[in-house]
Amino acid sequence: MRLDEGAIRPGDKLQEAIRFGIVSLPELLLRLYPRIGLSDTEAMLLLHLLSFAEKERKPFPTIEELQGRMAAAPGLVVSSLRRLVKDGYIRIDEQETAISRVRFETYNFEPLQNRLLSAWQADGQLQPAPDEPKQPDAGAARKTIRSSAGMAAPERSDLFTTFEREFARPLTPMELETIAAWIDKDGYKEELIRAALKEAVFAGKVHFRYVDRILLDWARNRVATAEQAKEHAQRYRGK
Repeated sequence: MRLDEGAIRPGDKLQEAIRFGIVSLPELLLRLYPRIGLSDTEAMLLLHLLSFAEKERKPFPTIEELQGRMAAAPGLVVSSLRRLVKDGYIRIDEQETAISRVRFETYNFEPLQNRLLSAWQADGQLQPAPDEPKQPDAGAARKTIRSSAGMAAPERSDLFTTFEREFARPLTPMELETIAAWIDKDGYKEELIRAALKEAVFAGKVHFRYVDRILLDWARNRVATAEQAKEHAQRYRGK
């Protein structure tokens, strides 16, 4: 079979697709991510964050956008992103546009770069030792993540989804951290958090500060279950 002179060869199509999809990524990340304590999922998530920032000019992609790019379970993507922020691999900075003064958030990769640099220097500037043992996957034990409150990652992800449905938008990592803190640090039960969110929606004040105020008020009044919260809210509205 003979191709016409003007026909596009398959190889040309492949080269065109490759040129379209090239993203510059730090080689140190590919080489050293296990040594700085990252799992395969967390490393791939970082690559997608870098790709969004460089190729699509999105310095703060939504949770849904990240989940749509990865084969990992949605709950694992959320918990991995939380861990990257919580453990200081990346940082969330707040900026504003010069003219309109609109505030927006961006991911800052400087902490990651510093960790990679330290690992590179400690590793003798990437001079591998003979028969160097393979580093274990630091995230293998985190594939079934459980909080100190005993909530499995899929259950917590479902709670995140409930908030996103009521807020009619994806949650930011800082908001995800707030929910996690309610569970891990404050010890609020999931049913109580859902009840507080329901009260905020009923009051028409769907924002995190109001939900937090409700939870704090219930804690002061020793409200521990959703049923007690319902009774307390009815008494409050009656007054």
